[in-house]
Amino acid sequence: MAELKELAGQIDTENYDLVIHGGTVVTHRDVRPADLGIRNGRIVAVLPPESATSAYEFLNAKGKYVLPGMIDSHVHFRTPGMTNKETWQHGSRAAVSGGITTVMDMPNTEPPMFTPADAHFKHGIISGGSLVDFRFHAGVDPRNVGGVGAFAPEEANSAKAFLTSHHTASHVLRDRESLEELFRVSAERDLRLLFHAEHDAIFSMLDRWHGEPREYRDYEAHRPRSGAIVAVAGLIELVRRYGVSAHIVHVSSKEEVDMLSAAAAEGLPITFEVTTHHLSFTANDTERCGARIRLSPAIRDKADQDRLWSAVINGEAMTVGSDHAPHPEECKMLLPHEAPPGLPGTQELFHALFNGLRSRLPEHDTEDLLRICSRVLSDGPARKFGLLGRKGRIAAGYDADLVIFDPSHRWSLNHSSIQSLCGWSAYQGWIFTGVVERTIRRGETVFERTAEGEMRFGEPNGTWLPLGRYENSTPSKTNDDQEESIREAPTGSSEKILPPASSTDKEILEQSHPPINGKRLAKEFR
Repeated sequence: MAELKELAGQIDTENYDLVIHGGTVVTHRDVRPADLGIRNGRIVAVLPPESATSAYEFLNAKGKYVLPGMIDSHVHFRTPGMTNKETWQHGSRAAVSGGITTVMDMPNTEPPMFTPADAHFKHGIISGGSLVDFRFHAGVDPRNVGGVGAFAPEEANSAKAFLTSHHTASHVLRDRESLEELFRVSAERDLRLLFHAEHDAIFSMLDRWHGEPREYRDYEAHRPRSGAIVAVAGLIELVRRYGVSAHIVHVSSKEEVDMLSAAAAEGLPITFEVTTHHLSFTANDTERCGARIRLSPAIRDKADQDRLWSAVINGEAMTVGSDHAPHPEECKMLLPHEAPPGLPGTQELFHALFNGLRSRLPEHDTEDLLRICSRVLSDGPARKFGLLGRKGRIAAGYDADLVIFDPSHRWSLNHSSIQSLCGWSAYQGWIFTGVVERTIRRGETVFERTAEGEMRFGEPNGTWLPLGRYENSTPSKTNDDQEESIREAPTGSSEKILPPASSTDKEILEQSHPPINGKRLAKEFR
């Protein structure tokens, strides 16, 4: 502490736009009391507690945690063409009220985002109406698979392919030749690939045999784990052959987790996402929740849920996403074979994950749980999708994307607080502990929950993120592990802006967050 006090006297704190003081900061390295100095939308200094003396605005975070703004790398904001289900304005309000400052939107819209022109058209619709910063995953056109190579990195550095269809995803890669072409083009263009990995031919065969499901309890039998297992096995072999970085979204079964973790342990550049709905619900909830948890992939058994939790806790899962895919409630009330899969989830993402961890790890303190949340909701997505250096961490040089979190406040998600256009949630009536009080995006408050519970929103000036780093930044040649947690400026100079760290597939596989008691927890939850 004496060392920190001495350091405080050496730091030039003049002319900060904002200082957040008194809080406990969750960095990618540790959790500790610290102040944050912010200027021009960026973090310019991580300071010893109460060392900043001059700023245009001070924000008191005493008794609260300050986390990096979260990145929901899997949303369907339904723009363009499906705005009866969701609008970007409503989706981004839902996101910031849950601590999300950046989203990555999926391509299965109307029209799908198959070309750079589609991306620019989409951006034109969104511009001026987003509370969050955003990027797009490109779509893969089955009629022109190689067309995905036309995207410049600043337009899209990732592409999503569907291996089976559902109500809002008809563009499916059904044959091996198309997949091979996708991997070849991606290897040439350095594209990251995302997959909805379920085998369409298996599902079609079962539909012909079973007929259509008449009860929600029958749905999983029509979309069983075997479809996912076969699809994932095939993708692992393609990754092995081509060396392309692949990310399997919404993994739902213990077998998938085991295969993907084994492949990553061999050094293959393959990672995976778990969603909060697969962490929150099991097949036992199907009759109670009905259409609200009719999802693709299907909700599975408790043993699968336990394995998914172990993957999140132990660092096997790279990201946790919401797969925010809302539908009007009247659509979800159709017969089981007609009701579309999907649910809203970006508003609930962080709160559901944190509360699930509290239940799973009652012996661990809040700081341990928030480190896990930060790893899979901030650092992991930033690493995977090329945003490290700008997003995903609290460090000098990064965007001032921050969340003020009260860990003890108890509250219930009710209809009036739901921000998605669809107006419903599978978590309605749930009692949560811990609440996002404020969300800051690039130094501006975009969401605030008042002491009276009122939800206030800021200016919808979120931007389409260019790939990579600030124009005046250069990649660091220093290993992340050598970074100091608190940076100081030389006496008499302005704050030191750290060069952002680089991100490689090797770094992705060797994540900077160690698991918490990993071996013991792996045994406990598998």
